[in-house]
Amino acid sequence: MSFILTDTRLFAAGADLTGASNKIEISTEAESKDTTNYASGGWKEFIGGLGSSDWKAGGQWEAGDPSLIDDATWARLGTVDVVTAVPAGGGAVGNVAYLTSALTSSYTLLGDVGDVAPWQAQMMGSWPTVRGLVAHPPGTARTSTGTGTGQQLGAVAAGQRLYATLHVLSVAGTSTPTITARVESDDNAGFASPTTRLTFAAATAAGGQILRTDGTAITDDWWRLAWAITGAGPSFLFAAALGIK
Repeated sequence: MSFILTDTRLFAAGADLTGASNKIEISTEAESKDTTNYASGGWKEFIGGLGSSDWKAGGQWEAGDPSLIDDATWARLGTVDVVTAVPAGGGAVGNVAYLTSALTSSYTLLGDVGDVAPWQAQMMGSWPTVRGLVAHPPGTARTSTGTGTGQQLGAVAAGQRLYATLHVLSVAGTSTPTITARVESDDNAGFASPTTRLTFAAATAAGGQILRTDGTAITDDWWRLAWAITGAGPSFLFAAALGIK
């Protein structure tokens, strides 16, 4: 089965770069280390070495606001930040998502006279690239404390981690509107007795965060995002994704 990329979403820190992007490439690999020996039966043998991931993106150049590509990328160039890509489905809850913490290592901009001004950026993963699911859609404004839709993402085996990204895209309100998001798990879809597994730092402005568990096994297989919102007349747009690796 093949599909056409028409609605891929790209989030970097607190910026939604979807409207200025027309290319996203994610490459992951593990080094192959030769362990061939006299007992190999005449065949080479390999084990996996260090892993790495490489994200490349490009599109139409825009500037003049912290949410636009030029402002956002200059602010992140040479630093490590959180990125999430959703290849299809528009960012709805349950859509496949890829997430990582990455160094923005290069940024190329502008081109020939008469062309639509282009940009290209490369981001090198500092954490693994994780395949997971969207836990909160970017287009749903939240004005009060609540919980998201549970997803049966699966249990976390010993040595694995639950990874979570949060992209706060916009903040409105007075008296310092604040959102504190957390990841909860349970062994049932109704979340009868949820356990908090990760808690993001309280956010009062656009920005991104990524967290992961400590590698301890977790038998719960249902997961969701929850949040507490304070302030006068608050309204937050944010995107979140969860994955296990």
